[in-house]
This record gives sequence, C-alpha cells and structure tokens, in this order.
Amino acid sequence: MPSIDCCSWDGIECDEFTGHVIGIDLSSSQLYGSIDANSSLFSLVHLQSLDLSDNDFNHSQIPTIIGNFSQLRYLNASKSGFSSSVPDVLTNLTYLQSLDLSHCDLYGEFPAGIFHLPNLTTLVLAENRNLNGVIPDFQSRALVKKLIIPATNFGGRIPTSIGNLTSLNWLSIAECNFQGSIPSSFGNLNQLVHLNLFSSGLTIGTFPLFFVNLTRLSYLNLESCNLTGEIPSWIMNLTSLEDLNLYNNTFHGEIPHSLFRMDNLTALDLGLNLLQGKLELGLFLKMRRLSYLGLSCNKLSLLNEKGSFNATLPPLEVLHLEQCKLTGGIPTWIMNLTGLRELALDENYLQGEIPNSLFSLENLATLSLSYNSFEGELESDMFLKLKKLIYLSLSDNKLTLLPGKSSSNGTLPPLEVAGLDSCNLVEFPSFLQQLDHLESLRLSNNDFKSVVPDWIWEKKSLQNLAIAKSSLTGEISPLICNIKSLVLLDLANNNLSGTIPSCLGSSSQSLQIMKLKGNKLFGHLPQTYVMGSALKMIDVNDNNLQGQLPRELANCRMLEFLDVSYNKINDSFPYWLGSLPELKVIALRFNEFHGTINCPSICTFPKLHILDLSHNKFSGNLTPEMIKNWKSMTTSNISQLQYEDSAIHIPGKFWFVYIFYSFTMSNKGVVTDYEHIQKIFYCMVAIDISSNRISGEIPSVLGDLKSLVLLNMSNNLFIGDIPSSFRKLSNLEALDLSLNSLSGKIPQELAELTFLEFFNVSFNKLSGPIPENKQFSTFEGNSFVGNQGLCGIQLKKKCDGNWFFPTGLDSDHDSGSIIEFDWKIILIGYGGGVVAGLALGNAFGSDILAWLKGKKLLC
Repeated sequence: MPSIDCCSWDGIECDEFTGHVIGIDLSSSQLYGSIDANSSLFSLVHLQSLDLSDNDFNHSQIPTIIGNFSQLRYLNASKSGFSSSVPDVLTNLTYLQSLDLSHCDLYGEFPAGIFHLPNLTTLVLAENRNLNGVIPDFQSRALVKKLIIPATNFGGRIPTSIGNLTSLNWLSIAECNFQGSIPSSFGNLNQLVHLNLFSSGLTIGTFPLFFVNLTRLSYLNLESCNLTGEIPSWIMNLTSLEDLNLYNNTFHGEIPHSLFRMDNLTALDLGLNLLQGKLELGLFLKMRRLSYLGLSCNKLSLLNEKGSFNATLPPLEVLHLEQCKLTGGIPTWIMNLTGLRELALDENYLQGEIPNSLFSLENLATLSLSYNSFEGELESDMFLKLKKLIYLSLSDNKLTLLPGKSSSNGTLPPLEVAGLDSCNLVEFPSFLQQLDHLESLRLSNNDFKSVVPDWIWEKKSLQNLAIAKSSLTGEISPLICNIKSLVLLDLANNNLSGTIPSCLGSSSQSLQIMKLKGNKLFGHLPQTYVMGSALKMIDVNDNNLQGQLPRELANCRMLEFLDVSYNKINDSFPYWLGSLPELKVIALRFNEFHGTINCPSICTFPKLHILDLSHNKFSGNLTPEMIKNWKSMTTSNISQLQYEDSAIHIPGKFWFVYIFYSFTMSNKGVVTDYEHIQKIFYCMVAIDISSNRISGEIPSVLGDLKSLVLLNMSNNLFIGDIPSSFRKLSNLEALDLSLNSLSGKIPQELAELTFLEFFNVSFNKLSGPIPENKQFSTFEGNSFVGNQGLCGIQLKKKCDGNWFFPTGLDSDHDSGSIIEFDWKIILIGYGGGVVAGLALGNAFGSDILAWLKGKKLLC
C-alpha cells in the first residue's frame, strides 16, 4: 500500500526538511471522551506544538504520557474538559515555552517546577478555582513574559524575587488568595503592559510609589485591592495607560486634576470609593478617547453641564454615575452619545420628565434610572424602540408607567432584566408578555389589585421574581413549579391566600430566597426539602400557617434566615435546626410553640446571632448546656461576626440582586416591618424570649455571650438574682428583665456596661439601692417601678426609708401572671451603624423615644 502523507491534513504541521510531524492543532474539533494512552498521537516523538483546546474530554485526566514529548514547545489544553491534577511529568518538558491549561477543572497542588522550566515564557492557568499553588522564587535568568493565573486558589505572599522577571509584560493574579502587600521589587518590572490585581487578596495600602516606573502600562486593574489614601497626582506619568480601574477601594480626597491630562485613557473607573469634592462633569468630557467612565458611589458632587456641551464629545459607550448628587434633568449632551451602550444614573436628584430623545439611542443595552425623582407619564411601548435593550430599571421614581398596547409586530428587544418597582402600575405591562428571555422581573410597590397573570409563570427563564406590596390577590399558582431556574421569589405583603405550592420546597435546588410574608396564606409550610437545597432565606412571617415546622428543613444546609413569626404553628423548640452551619436568624414570635427550650443532644447553632422566641408558650427552665453551644455569640469583638454578604448573584450575568434581611417587631398590636437592615445586620446580636412561661433562675452562663447587643427576658416567671456575670456583656445596649419575680439587688457591676442605653427591671421583687454611677444615672424611674424594696434618686426614694412612689403605677406584681407586653425594637441603620431603641409596650413607649436620637451602635 502507498504511504499516506499526513502533512497535508488540516491541523498538521511537518518539518519541511525531515518530514516529521511537529505540530498538531485539534482545537474546536468536537472531540469527546478521554485520550487513550496507546493512541498513535503519543508516537509522534518530534512533536513541538499540541493544541487540544475547546474540546470535551469529559472530566478525564491530563495524560501523563504527554511528558514524553521531549521536544514540546507549545501546549494548549484550555477549555478542554480535563479534570485532574497537573501531572508532575510536565516538569520534564525542558523546551516548553508556552503552557495554557486555563478554564479546565484542575485541582490539587500545581507543580512548582513548571515555573522553573528554563525556556518558559507564557503560563496561563486562569479559571481553575480548585488549583492550589504559590508563586515561587525566580532566578534572574527567568524568561517569563506572561503569567496569567486569575480565578485560581493560588496564595501566599508575592516573593521579592518577582522583580527578577524583567521581561514580564503581562501579569494577572486576580481573584486569588494572596496575602500581604506588593514587594517594592515590582518597580523593576518596567516591561509590564498589563497588570491585573483585582481582588487578589493583597492589602496594598497607599498607592505604591514604585508604580511610577511602570511607564509602559496600558492596562491597570486595582479593583478591590484594599487601597487607601489619595489618588497620587504623579499617576499622569503613566502616559501609556489606557484602562485604569480603581473601583471598590477606600481612596479619599479629591480626584487629582492631573488625571484629566491622561490623553490615552479610554476606560476610567473610580466607583465605590470615598472620593469627595465638587467637580464639573465637563472635565471628563474633555478626555477625547474616553469610552468607559465609572464614578458611582463616592461622596462626589458632580455639577451638571448647563445646556448643551459645545466641544466634541468623547466616544462614550459606558457611563456609570450612580450616587453622584446630580441635579436637574438628564444632561442633554447624553442624547448625542450615539454609541452609548450602558447608562446608569441611579440614586441621584434628577427630576423632570424622561426625554423622548433618550429612546433614540439605538445602541443602549443598559438603561438604569432608579431612585430619582423623574415624573410624568411614560408609555411602556417606548422601550420597544431600544432594540438592543437587555437591562431596564426605572424603579422608585415618580413616574406613571402606562401599560401600552400589546403588539407582536416588529423586532422585540432581548430584555432580560426589568426593574419597574414603584411605577404606579395598575396593570401588568403587556410588552413584558412578549419577552422570551426575561430573567429578572421586579414589579413591587405597584397597585395591581389582581391575580398574577398566567403568562408570568410561563417565563421559564425567570430567576428573580419580585412583586411585593402590589395588592396581589388570589392564590400562588401551581404553574410556578414550571420555573425550574427560580433563584428569588418575593411576593411579600400582598393579599394572597391559599396554600404554598409544595414545589417551593421540593424544587429548591435553585431557589435561594422565598419571601411570602404579610399575606393570608394558610395550611402548612412545604414539607419536602431536598438534600442540596439552595434555600438561604425563608420568610413567611404574618400569615395563617399552622401545623409543625417540617423536619426536612434540616436538609437546607445553606439556610441563613428563618422567620415564621405571627402564624399559628404549634410545635416544640426546633433544636434539630442546630446543625445548620449557616443559620443566623430564627424568628418564631407570636405562634404556639411550647415546651422547654433545650436540646436532647448536641445542637450547636454555630452562626446564630438573632433568636426571637417571644410570645409563645415555652416553659420550664433555661438550661446552661443549651446556651453554651451558641459559640457565635461569645466573641467580644462584634466585627468578627461579619459573615459573607447576602448578595444573591444571578448565575452567569454581570448584574446581581441584593437581598436585605428584615424582621418584624411590634408594639402591642402595631406591627412594624424593619427593612433593608443588611448594613447593620451583622452588628445585631439579640435574644428575645419575652412573654413566655419560662421559670427558674437566669443562667449565669448568659454572661458569656459577650457579643449580645439586645437581651429581652421580660414577662416570664424568672426568680432569683440578676446574674453578676452580666457585667461581661460589654456590647450590651438594651436589657429588659421586667415583669418577672427576680429578687436581691441590682448588681453594682452592671454600671460598668458603658454601651447600655436601655435598662428595665420594673415589676420584680428587687431591693436595695439602684447603682448611681455611669449609665444608671441616665435611666428614669419607669425602669425601676414595681419593686417595693428598691431605692434611689430615680424613684425619688431615699435609701434611708423615705418613700416617694410615682402616682398611677402599681408596685405589686403577681409572679404568676403573664402580662401581654411587647418589646419594640427600633432600628434605623445608615452606613456602619445602627440607631437602636427599646420600648416596653404602651407603658413607656413615648418616654423612651428621646434617647433614640443620635445613638449609634458601631461594629
């Protein structure tokens, strides 16, 4: 048979002198399965280049026999579907110049010897999040030009010897787990063109002065790098810089005017810092090449251009000016940015009508104008003119959005996100029905007074559905079970009735947030919760649910927040939730829970920091063994309780939705919802067991819960002394022990609690002098009435026996009665603090409000 000349095949390269196969390109060849070690491929001993990228090798291992290709210079297995550790035999490839193993599912320890291959110039390991490793020391002769390892588990410190890589022109270590700061030897890397340190774990501090040597830089990404101080004026010396990203740091001070002289800048993002000062927006418009501008979420006051902007506009495609204190209308020059793709002006002071000319910007894919004061009527069909629109948010203005006329004529925009909260809607916009790719739909705070139309349940791509506070009626349709991708469901505070569809438990492998509070739902909670459930929040507060808590909730290993308050649930204490590793909030108030609060076995509740069991029928003693397990409440440093943020990320997209914890406290029949408390939630450590029938002595071990901020044990049957161990509650801001049968003296040590703002021991059997120093001098008599044996200036009763009872208050308290008082928690959060106050029922409600103003709990 004649020999076959494979050198003419596609993807094959041969040496023109010897005829040996030296290169094979199998990229994007739809290969599937594993590579057989006996494949004829491995007989090509002269191979210098092998490209296996963009195939599917079905999670098989990288063949170790590749290490036999002793002449190999180029190996690319990116996006190839391999899933294994990186074979050590690759360190034998001494001629290797370029290795790309990115976007695989690699794991284990990366062989450090590969970094030291004598001819290596390019190493790409991006998007292998389980691949561990460190950057080793480098010798001065190292030839590495490109080191690209973002989104891996590389960590440790950056070695000083990285400065020996004098040929390095591309370095990306974004989304890694490095520690420490950047070594000053970075200044030797004067060939760097691309530097990406985004969220690398490094704590850089002030802007490194040695960066001034990196004059060839065209791309610099320092997003989320813990940078502080001011942006240096010498940054203008980086004259080659085209893309500068300083987003999400703590830079303060003013933006240096030298920045506006960086003529080559095409992208500038200074968002989410602490920059301040007044600044003409026109300064940025004079940057002739600028296509991306992000200034959102600082302390800037941007001054809007008056009238039209006469000079030539830069070719802006992305404009993010959220929270920039803009006033007036939408700047008219924006209508001339014909290439604009993203416009975000949320949370400013803009007003007036949205100009029709905005809908002539045919390239707009993102239009976000929420939280302003825009007004007037707007036909929803106007958005159909924006044929590329993917993201639309008009929430929380003064707009009236007219539903428009349903029409299937013409091309529809590929809208995936629609935020139309508070748009005075009385009908569901008809144009939404025609959208096939809708993933996020927010229609809260409208006034539909109708059932949810069936076409919404037919949107099988929906991941985020929020129609809270919109006067919905009817039942939750079982058609919701067709939406398998649902991540967030918020139908809170409507007039919905009927039962909760069981699939919201059994199909919960995607569902993370279920907010159904404030409706008229009845029956039981869904009883089935699968292993691997993704549920993080279940909020069914204020309904008519009954029965027991489903025991399969213990399968919800990601659950953080459980609120079943204000229902008719009849059950014992759910100790079986104690094994859930992420559970932070348990709210059971105003139900029919009963029995003792204890565990028949170990239940640790490892992250619990809000426990509300008030207004139930719990009885018996509090056991010290139970309390000792609440380890997350024992730290004296509240900042250590700042667990991960509760942002629910919509998979595969660049936008996400923030879900804020909220919970309900009431003031004797008046229900108050406290929303959007995420910023202060992690500072709040609270226990409320008031209005039950719990008896016995107060366990002294409660004093070990050093992070407690709020403790309410009022209206129970406690006896004995107030534990002196409470002196250790150094973060305590409010303590209510009223309406019990406590006796003995008020411990003098409580006067050492410097954060204590509210204190109530009224209607007990306490005696002796009220502590006079420090905080106790600020408490009024209402905190102490109903204790015949107490004396002090607060009661106008001298401790020499002269009695001065306030009129209208009965000092006798029957220890056997349970009085229906409630504890109102008032939370007003801003930034890192919280204004916190407590008021006992209607007895002293108005008297407490005075101390609320200006009080902050800082974490």
